[in-house]
Amino acid sequence: MSWVEVVVALTALASALLSGALFSFSAFVMRSLGRLDVPEGIRAMQRINEDAPRSLLMVPLVVSAVGSVVVVIAPVAGWVAPGSSLSGDGILLVLGGLLGILAFVVTAAANVPRNNALATLDSGDPRAAGEWAAYRASWTRWNHVRVVLALGSAVLLAVALHG
Repeated sequence: MSWVEVVVALTALASALLSGALFSFSAFVMRSLGRLDVPEGIRAMQRINEDAPRSLLMVPLVVSAVGSVVVVIAPVAGWVAPGSSLSGDGILLVLGGLLGILAFVVTAAANVPRNNALATLDSGDPRAAGEWAAYRASWTRWNHVRVVLALGSAVLLAVALHG
């Protein structure tokens, strides 16, 4: 197995792990937080947002993003050896890598700024309920996008690897 095939495999695995972790938020975590009293829900999400960047979630997030960049460059740079299991799947590699990069971009451009805004929200403020409801709705929509992008990346890279 070439080093590029190892990177593709690790990137596919990281993207699959990432999509699964993010899916749990879309499937039930945000709904459960929304069922708490507003101040409790806000404080719980604020704690989650403090812990997430220091958790093992960062491993698949970073591996998926960095690996995706390498995967996009590999066929263009000629790093895919002729006759390897990847040699005929340059399009799948590029598309899978682009989806992985987009998942990271959505995280950085949509979810993280919302998390930063939530960090400054006083859970006791009279406007907190409206802001919390708006946060949950927009954050969850963008999280759905991240799930689809990361899962799509994992599937395309796995197909390219085993195609």
